[in-house]
Amino acid sequence: MSRASTPPPRRRVPAGLIAAIAAAVIVVAAVTGVFAFALLRPESATVGPAVASPSTFTSRPTATPTLSPTVSPAPTPTASSTPTPTAPAVPASPAAQGCPGSTTVMTVWAHPDDDIIFANPTISDAIAAGQCVRTVFVTAGDAGKGGGYVDARELGILRAYNHMRGTDGLWDATELTLNTGMHARRLTPQNDQRVSVIFLRLPDGNITGAGFDATGHATLSKLYDGGISSFAPIDGGPAVTRDQLLASVREIGTALAPAVTLTHIPRGSAFAPGDHPDHSVVGSIVRDALSADATVGPGIRYFVGYPSLDLPRNLDGAVLDAKVDTYRIYTQQDEVIRCADRSACLKTRKFGEWLQRSYPKTEAELQFG
Repeated sequence: MSRASTPPPRRRVPAGLIAAIAAAVIVVAAVTGVFAFALLRPESATVGPAVASPSTFTSRPTATPTLSPTVSPAPTPTASSTPTPTAPAVPASPAAQGCPGSTTVMTVWAHPDDDIIFANPTISDAIAAGQCVRTVFVTAGDAGKGGGYVDARELGILRAYNHMRGTDGLWDATELTLNTGMHARRLTPQNDQRVSVIFLRLPDGNITGAGFDATGHATLSKLYDGGISSFAPIDGGPAVTRDQLLASVREIGTALAPAVTLTHIPRGSAFAPGDHPDHSVVGSIVRDALSADATVGPGIRYFVGYPSLDLPRNLDGAVLDAKVDTYRIYTQQDEVIRCADRSACLKTRKFGEWLQRSYPKTEAELQFG
């Protein structure tokens, strides 16, 4: 059987001493907490006026301070970067054709034969100099006669360019869909990338500007002036609007980056009255689309068309002989203006006189009224 032990008597602690100890503990705890917050606070955090700086304290805690769960360090602000907007990439145009080691001459005409009637010898001289010549025909020059006549005229043009480049040969055809959505047909001589011809094949507007029954009287003039909203190529390609046609010419010009561009006199010029309506509209389209281009615009030359009859003859000798021979080769495929030899070509009404003239004009020489 065990026995219970007697506990020693308790000693009383003075009440004043207990209060002093409690006060000291509270002070140390408060100091330690403030120091811990100040030590872990990021430099950029905002500190309220009631929080003391760590330099106020003369002692440091020996243990690693524990951050209270209710206190979170303020994050360091970071500068937000605004992404620089980038323009969408412009796809390369299918019309692009390089010209290594030389410059490009682009020519834009209403009908097949306008180039060799009004702009030679400029075109033949460029080919002879080794420059690249890229020719664009906007209308099919169909005269309301249908596709057979168009094919014949296009063949005549290819043979005329063979003559100017000094060799016969086959041409490769490439069907293009421009970035604008417009369809085009490009032909390039095999083994000779210096020359190419693009046919857009829009309806011929007729010398009267009224068009033809076969193509619903659709004309470039009506499209340009807003009389019709769109019209389709004679080969059944997709219809094009005025803005689309302008954008297509701009796309071709930008893609080829020509040093020189040859085309018709535009509307409003002193040299325009009496010209074929298709000529004037094509000249205006080229001017609208490309004259503001700092690279292409300064090189545009506008050739006087039908009204050149009112100007003096300025071609003769060997230069005229070469021009007439190129034209004669073309006419063997054109049943309307066929001529058998030099003499017959020069006797052809009006055409013989146009052949003996060529008048390019700069923008400053157009004499707008």
